[in-house]
Amino acid sequence: MQAFLRLAARRLVTLPLMLLGVTLLVFVVLQFSPNDPAYNALGDGASPEARAAYMAAHGLDDPLPVRYVRFLGQLAQGDLGYTAPPAAPVIDRIVTAFPLTMQLTLFGLLLAVVVALALGITGALYRDGWPDQLTRVISIGGVAIPSFWLGILLIQEFALGLKLFPTGGYVNPADSVTGWLAALVLPAVAIALPAAASLSRLVRTSMVEELDKDYVRTATGSGLPRAIVIRGALRNALITPLTVLGLRVGYLLSGAVVIETIFDLPGMGKLILEGVTNGDVALVQGAVLTIATAFLVVNLVVDLLYLVVNPRIRAV
Repeated sequence: MQAFLRLAARRLVTLPLMLLGVTLLVFVVLQFSPNDPAYNALGDGASPEARAAYMAAHGLDDPLPVRYVRFLGQLAQGDLGYTAPPAAPVIDRIVTAFPLTMQLTLFGLLLAVVVALALGITGALYRDGWPDQLTRVISIGGVAIPSFWLGILLIQEFALGLKLFPTGGYVNPADSVTGWLAALVLPAVAIALPAAASLSRLVRTSMVEELDKDYVRTATGSGLPRAIVIRGALRNALITPLTVLGLRVGYLLSGAVVIETIFDLPGMGKLILEGVTNGDVALVQGAVLTIATAFLVVNLVVDLLYLVVNPRIRAV
């Protein structure tokens, strides 16, 4: 337990440093945006004098380090600024949009894990047989298909063609659970399949390596039921895929941002698109920081889970 707490503390110490680096990168990059915040607020017809007065009043003409320190102070208070007129707190827009993006990401993660385990285990148990070849073709095809194109195909076939699901839009689960599930199924499949395809190959490789180890042969030769042997091998084989699961969650998050615009879901993707279209630097900055923070937190959770399931790491 002490070794686990020591390693967990190391991960927790690095999290604030990574968050600070993310804020610096996002802040500096967006300062080079061609959009002028003064003209966005006052209108393109504003006079140079009015623009200069606006910049001075909001500290936008201060040196970059001064603005960054002020930004960190506001961020520590939960203040992400205000959107372009009509002005509204950025944090309020994010609080409304972020839960939907996380719902879609977690739904996609669940589908990706289930599909990856099914394909990877099947390929390993029937190594070099036709089931293995079939799962390999499915995996290669899944990796090659972009999420946005897959989303369009799903809409065409299952929404417009078979009319099994809506073409887009969002239903609050408080209003209708079935409507909520129907609205998220196609976008979740669109982001989950590419991630599942790549993860399944890693599961298959790890499972094959584990099944070839001496302890598996010994257990099989001792007459233990095949199901018990496979279950034990699978537990050890999942250690390696778990290390990259955090990166796959980041992929799902970024995929969700794109897919939301295709399925007209009012999540973070639509929020970023609105900010980019309107030249709203504060809105884009707040949305990108939120997604980056979520990615870092999820990776921290995956790292802690890895410490739990891998006794070799805890013994270091």
